[in-house]
Amino acid sequence: MAGTPDVRVRRVYDPPSPDDGQRFLVDRLWPRGLSKDAAGMSEWVKDVAPSAELRRWYGHDPLRFAEFRLRYADELREPARARALTRLNEAAKRGTITLLTATRDTDCSQAALLAEQLRAAAANRNPPGSAEDHDDVPGDPACWLHRVCPACGNVAPAEPPTACPECGTAIARE
Repeated sequence: MAGTPDVRVRRVYDPPSPDDGQRFLVDRLWPRGLSKDAAGMSEWVKDVAPSAELRRWYGHDPLRFAEFRLRYADELREPARARALTRLNEAAKRGTITLLTATRDTDCSQAALLAEQLRAAAANRNPPGSAEDHDDVPGDPACWLHRVCPACGNVAPAEPPTACPECGTAIARE
């Protein structure tokens, strides 16, 4: 699949659409009152979800979203989460995917952050068939997390990142 993948974010309670492609539930907990048949999903990828501790701390408080973004990015570096993120990345390479969450505000959810991550990883891929294209070697999209601006969430294109091209905030190198 060339270019940026079509990665969508929807509430799991919304009826499936023919345009959804593969549907992945990315919440750690099963949504209340929803049967697996009604969810119409391809896979439940709970390993990519934030930890219970982080989920409880965040509590979907919009004022904590910027810090949640940073903490979740750290969690995505953990091996099990990185493997799950790689699975989603591979699915996104093959076609449209929809990340499902029970969260009411999908824009301030881990699903939205995962969609950003998958799109950013695709934007930095080498063209298919090039000498640098190693599709047979599993990648780790989490390796680009050091480029995420802590203020606005934009991904810096330069390596090493020094400042966000969107808002100008300094990006600290670990």
